[in-house]
Amino acid sequence: MASSLYGTFLLKGYDASAKINLASGGDTIKIALVTSTYTPNFDTHEFFDDITNEVVGTGYTAGGATLSTQTYTHDTTDDESVFDGADTTWAASTLTARGAIVYKSTGTDSTSPLIGFIDFATDRISDGGTFQITWAAEGIFNINY
Repeated sequence: MASSLYGTFLLKGYDASAKINLASGGDTIKIALVTSTYTPNFDTHEFFDDITNEVVGTGYTAGGATLSTQTYTHDTTDDESVFDGADTTWAASTLTARGAIVYKSTGTDSTSPLIGFIDFATDRISDGGTFQITWAAEGIFNINY
């Protein structure tokens, strides 16, 4: 899985009206699935209403699933900030997804800022079973400094 941050994500840390709190107990972070026809634009896609081609399928609710057990830590050994959470699952689902959108949910798509995109590189399919994203051991996103 390859991951990329949307261009405006880091700016949100400096904008008091749009801050994103990734720490445990912080903002509601959601994971939405998209099909292979979604093309991310890291320069212009800023809010969830910019996302097209979201997955439709049994066991999947529009807007995705809430990330649980989210953490944001500072790793002084590797000189990076690490955002992580529990693996995300959709039980008893029938769907096909090529990627996942990570975003802060405000309850309104036009004000829900995008954080990043996870590219699965190939379609992942569930057929009445569990669709699961197993996050990397190093976390969902790492920001090196």
